[in-house]
Amino acid sequence: MKEQKKGISRRSFLGSSLAGIAGVFILPRITSSMSITADTDIKLGFIGMGQQAMFLLNGFLQIPGVQVVAGCDVYGVKRKRFEKRVKAYYTKAGKEAKVDTYEKFEELLARADINAVVIAVPDHSHARIAIAACKAGKDVYLEKPMTFTIKEGQELKIAVRQYKRVLAVGSQQRSDSGFQHAVNLVQTGALGKITKVNAYVGAPPTPYNLPEEPLPADLNWDLWLGSLTAKIHFNNQLDPPITVDPDQNEKLWGAWRWYSEMGGGFTTDWGAHMFDIAQWGLGMDRNGPIEASPIGDGTEYMSFKYADGTIMTSEPFDEKKIKGVKFWGEKGWIEVARGYFKASDPKFMPAKEEVIEGPYETRIPHQLNFVESIRSRKDPVVPVEIGHSSCTVCNLGNIACALKRTIKWDPATETFIGDTDGAATKMLHYEYRAGYTLV
Repeated sequence: MKEQKKGISRRSFLGSSLAGIAGVFILPRITSSMSITADTDIKLGFIGMGQQAMFLLNGFLQIPGVQVVAGCDVYGVKRKRFEKRVKAYYTKAGKEAKVDTYEKFEELLARADINAVVIAVPDHSHARIAIAACKAGKDVYLEKPMTFTIKEGQELKIAVRQYKRVLAVGSQQRSDSGFQHAVNLVQTGALGKITKVNAYVGAPPTPYNLPEEPLPADLNWDLWLGSLTAKIHFNNQLDPPITVDPDQNEKLWGAWRWYSEMGGGFTTDWGAHMFDIAQWGLGMDRNGPIEASPIGDGTEYMSFKYADGTIMTSEPFDEKKIKGVKFWGEKGWIEVARGYFKASDPKFMPAKEEVIEGPYETRIPHQLNFVESIRSRKDPVVPVEIGHSSCTVCNLGNIACALKRTIKWDPATETFIGDTDGAATKMLHYEYRAGYTLV
């Protein structure tokens, strides 16, 4: 056995190893009413300016032909940080440093000059804002998990195709050569028939239990809640504070993701990455499992069964509990995670590549692929249908754990089988509070 720490090499997707992976389909061409040529700057707006958005901003600012012109956030201090960083970057580059910020995303979407938006808000607002962006004629880079509920994903799929938009999901691992190599081994049969998969992601969400804290004066909490119930009180861990002068970023990730009222726990936070890779390797994109079950009492692990009998669990594959994927085949096994690859045989190891420093989000060409897709009007490497099928796996796992029983699923019709009490079907969505609609 060999173990290798890997870096990620930056390169364009066109002509990359992705094209040689078995099961990859021809991406459809998308028509557009907006004329964007190779010589035209893509004008980009950001909706959500938290920690993840800052990583994405650093990447998009460096892509030739992309101009960041606007941003939106319900937290005033984060609008100030965004404006300061964008202006500083363009000033240093000797370019015009004009950028506008907004509290309401509708004002940003109303701008005719903006071609595309990056949406990096809490999960419960993903679908509603992304659908509005499609209606406004904007292409969309949407953070993972794609949506908060399965029903939202179904509606977003319709909107993207109806309005002929490019939508890319921020599942960056599909743009990582290490994960591409792993999937290539699986899909070309190098490991033989896959018998099981471990995709360790962490635990499901828990009920919200943070104490109530004073609301910052420049945070519009009502807009932050959006379609959620107004009964959720504020705690600064939900939208971690920052300062602009001195420049101090968030000290933790927004904790909304860990609580069932606002997020999907580790199941969606990391499942949108690791279940996504497992689905890709198994050839289950645009498809999915037929059963989901809690392992034990439903508070820690879950299991998924596919139509061919393959079992995927969210249990760890090593003592360190690395968040990653292990494919078990008749001819050997491989483990893959970010910057990590281990195999039962040296012949399965990927080639060494140049190490590029910096945050994971900006070391790989995922954002570049989105820009190329806008120009070519072809689907990106993670289009809306794949984002939806991967997100559905996550949600099915959480539904099974919440109900503490096995649920049976038809991935073709996206309906539950034998749900006699309707409990699982009810969890496909939730009732938006008054004044908010999905479509």
